[in-house]
Amino acid sequence: MFSSYQALGPMLRTMEPEAAHRITISALKSGLVPRAKRIADPALAMHLWGLEFDNPVGMAAGFDKSAEVPDALIGQGFGFVEVGTLTPRAQSGNPKSRVFRLRREHAMINRLGFNNEGIDSAVRRLARRQRTGPGIVGVNIGANKDSDDRIADYARAVPAVARYADYLVVNVSSPNTPGLRALQSRAELEDLLSAVLDARPSEGAGADVPVLLKIAPDLTPQDIRDIARVALASGIDGLIATNTTIDRPKGLKGGSADEAGGLSGPPLFDRSTEVLSEMYRLTKGKLPLIGVGGISNGADAYAKIRAGASLVQLYTALIYAGPGLISEIVHDLGKRLRADGFDSLADAVGADHR
Repeated sequence: MFSSYQALGPMLRTMEPEAAHRITISALKSGLVPRAKRIADPALAMHLWGLEFDNPVGMAAGFDKSAEVPDALIGQGFGFVEVGTLTPRAQSGNPKSRVFRLRREHAMINRLGFNNEGIDSAVRRLARRQRTGPGIVGVNIGANKDSDDRIADYARAVPAVARYADYLVVNVSSPNTPGLRALQSRAELEDLLSAVLDARPSEGAGADVPVLLKIAPDLTPQDIRDIARVALASGIDGLIATNTTIDRPKGLKGGSADEAGGLSGPPLFDRSTEVLSEMYRLTKGKLPLIGVGGISNGADAYAKIRAGASLVQLYTALIYAGPGLISEIVHDLGKRLRADGFDSLADAVGADHR
């Protein structure tokens, strides 16, 4: 995320994707990346879970997997950043090569498999943060690939990170850990969410940390209904819709289109928005939703909000457009709100359902 991204972006995109990613992380860690000017627009502020978001545009999990640069990312203009996915033990993920660009569609396929340095390493970094200025940092947690008890993995992660997280995300929707998505089934999900909520500290820091569930786009109508019922009954605080898809829409071009893994970027937009909209309808707007999947511009972000999202996240679009996209989307959202006669972002949430 360089200020001179127009010059450096094409070079990064010619590199192997993971190598380009490490260079970007290193640049952010080194302080070489200048901070972006934040757009002050009170209409875009959102109050959720006792937290104040100065704008609704967030960095999705998957970029800062080990909590190395959350504050540097906030400095690029994000209203919030989600780090992870973190697992109890460090793991290297799936064999390489495992990340593939679909340049024509400005999309990506990845089968990384929760590669991260583990919770202990991330907690040490999060503990050193100076919590000043704008920006919310959420922590996304998952299970180790070789775990004998995945629910226990999630429960083990919660007390370790709760005091350092503004919110927690239970990620059961990655397609790259075999069997993980089975935790979205009704009985498994009830047990999982009960274990996670019980694992929060009983008092002190982290006792009331909001807990969200991140779901897949590749769900049947019955799956979506079951998740909505369990989410409402469990007492969790919100949902994130959606993760990447194992589906391959017609028309994808290039030799990488058939690679296994999760597809992200514009080809995911329609399906992820459908799931988001249906989840808003089924929960009657009672659970705040974060919309993610295929957002490339302000129109996409606004469509997610009108479909029911209180906040939005992106990642893949930044690979192709660079960090200037963040302020472009924030600015455009303000214009679209006013054009539709809304005084605040909250007024526009779920507007399509009205």
